[in-house]
Amino acid sequence: MEGHFRDSDWQKTIYACFIGYIVQAAVNNFAPLLFVTFQSQYGLTLDKVTSLAAFNFGVQLLVDYFSARYVDKIGYRRSLFFAHLFAAAGLVGLAALPDLLPSPYAGILIAVMLYAVGGGLIEVLISPVMEACPTGKKDAAMSLLHSFYCWGHVGVVLLSTLFFRVAGIANWKILACVWAVIPLLNGIFFLKVPIAKLIPEESEGLSLRRLFGMRLFWTLMLLMFCAGACEQGISQWASAFAEAGLGMGKTAGDLAGPLLFAAFMGCSRVFYGKFGEKIKLERFMAYSGVLCFCSYLIASLADAPLLALAGCALCGLSVGILWPGTFSIAAAGLKNGGTALFAFLALAGDAGCAGGPAFVGYISGQNGGNLKAGILAGGIFPILLLAGLFLVKYRKEA
Repeated sequence: MEGHFRDSDWQKTIYACFIGYIVQAAVNNFAPLLFVTFQSQYGLTLDKVTSLAAFNFGVQLLVDYFSARYVDKIGYRRSLFFAHLFAAAGLVGLAALPDLLPSPYAGILIAVMLYAVGGGLIEVLISPVMEACPTGKKDAAMSLLHSFYCWGHVGVVLLSTLFFRVAGIANWKILACVWAVIPLLNGIFFLKVPIAKLIPEESEGLSLRRLFGMRLFWTLMLLMFCAGACEQGISQWASAFAEAGLGMGKTAGDLAGPLLFAAFMGCSRVFYGKFGEKIKLERFMAYSGVLCFCSYLIASLADAPLLALAGCALCGLSVGILWPGTFSIAAAGLKNGGTALFAFLALAGDAGCAGGPAFVGYISGQNGGNLKAGILAGGIFPILLLAGLFLVKYRKEA
């Protein structure tokens, strides 16, 4: 199939993949900017507002699971189109449904469910589509791809904040519809670009039973869980550090902390995307794991608030390669894993994104609400990640 297309055609596929991760950043990070607005405009309680993020995440976990079974039957192109359509519908629904339904909260939940289905599918599909493209350095390309989630996060927050400042927060529904244009157009774009098969037609993909019976698969699942836990275990608290460290108000703190984390994470991914040919992936991930552990120590033990904030930024730099790097190791080590492999890795990563902050919160609660105690305990995740990398190396050499 590859011979039927020019390099410029495959470059269009790569651009579509980049935009796909910007779409995922939009559906994950736009609504949280409106949580306070939802409270005042629709009279929602704090627990209802905070449950929206958990609901979004839970739907994406379910999508990760079912994607392993059904995406190959539906087809990548069709699945990608509908993924973007769901994302666009969710963003438009966020603006329309709360006013159309008797319960504004129910309307918001339906909108979140719609774009969560889209976001979950995008997470499962984009990486294998990128992996199947005829690019030279696969792991570097994967790292560069995942950097677009970071830049999308930064762009969504900055541009939305600018819009709110110029047009007023009361006009947020207009912006929700504007953001919806991106997934709508990119979904159409995916109908036109070439999409290669991850597993060649002459090869047979691994069955779920065979995949589950491989020790390397479970080691990679551990790596993905730790990658998600390392990332979210500290980033969820970045705004609190910004408020304490810089003396900002809550709005400014919510912007500075997460944006600093996302920007440094994006820089790490771009760095490996540009210079990955000269760096061994597993070694770079191991160094990143050590740096991640150090960042947890700095954030939890530093007396100076500014130094604690620097620990958060350092954590963003350290975790950048972990998620895309694990995808690349999996694609190289389990060549016929197919969609099921990427879907279950996404599921493990999302479970880590939930488990990391939950563990930090639990330990903090057991220590009288001492957040630094929780973050210090969260240092176990980069240690487990390093152990997983050692096991990967051992099993590849065995």
